[in-house]
Amino acid sequence: MAHCTFYEIAQGRLKPDATVFENESVVAFFDRGSIAPYHTLVIPRQHSTNIYDVEEDDLVKLTSAIRKICLIYKEKLDINNVQIISSNGAEAQQDAFHLHFHIVPRSKGDGQDIQWKPDPTLPGRFQELLSRLKSK
Repeated sequence: MAHCTFYEIAQGRLKPDATVFENESVVAFFDRGSIAPYHTLVIPRQHSTNIYDVEEDDLVKLTSAIRKICLIYKEKLDINNVQIISSNGAEAQQDAFHLHFHIVPRSKGDGQDIQWKPDPTLPGRFQELLSRLKSK
């Protein structure tokens, strides 16, 4: 495995600036590239490049921790709106190749806006797309 900063953090060899939560399976810390207060990265201690090679048990523990952190933010900070984001693969804009999820608190007028551009031709192709899934 090439040098992986997140793995170094997960193994305790590097310390993030602000650790929010950790247990035997997960480390969560504020993102140095934060776009909002409490923008948090959540990573598994076991190295996985992305969603395609993570062990199912590690993913369950990771998503459980994400929920726990969101509930803490809701209870203690009254944060009721979050985006949970994970990019998987270079073409999906993954830039740190250790599986990670962003918890991004959102509020009205925060200036952050993910704009999706729907492809109007896709609904007409749903059956074709579905048949490709079923044929393999």
